[in-house]
This record gives sequence, C-alpha cells and structure tokens, in this order.
Amino acid sequence: MTPYVLILHEVADYPAWKVIFDNAAGIRKAAGEISYQVLKYDTDANRIVHFSAWSSLDKARRFFESPELVEIRKVAGVKAPDFIYLEEIERGLLT
Repeated sequence: MTPYVLILHEVADYPAWKVIFDNAAGIRKAAGEISYQVLKYDTDANRIVHFSAWSSLDKARRFFESPELVEIRKVAGVKAPDFIYLEEIERGLLT
C-alpha cells in the first residue's frame, strides 16, 4: 500500500509560499514524492494542508527532516509545521 504524508502548516503569505513550493518540485520528486494535493482551510488561506504520496516513509522522513528543507521552510515563511506519516490500510469508492 502507498505511504502518505500529511503536513499541516501556517504560512506567512500563501502566494510567496506557493512559488517556493512549486520551485521545489524537482527535489521533492527526486526524494520520492509521487503525487500531492495542496488544500487550504476554508477560513484562512494561509493555513495550508499538503497531502502527498511517497515511495517510502523513510524517504519522506529523511526529506522533511533534512537541513536543506528546514532552510527552505524558513525562507518560505512556514510556521511550525506538523508532519503526520501515514500508511494506507484501505481505499474505496462509494457509488
């Protein structure tokens, strides 16, 4: 089953964060990110949810805890992110 990472974070300025996020697509892919979704809280555009599928949770942890990414988060104006590492148990479609 696919491993996932759910990141909840507040950013200082969403448009500025989004530019840095988009520019990091290559390093995210090289680190093992397969796909992603970016969502925002309906009441606050600067509270972001990044949900992504990864090739492994070990790769995801190494990436998100790397000094390089810590520095990128500082530059992007990310405030105290919460990382939740998840393993899929089941998936389905309701019809």
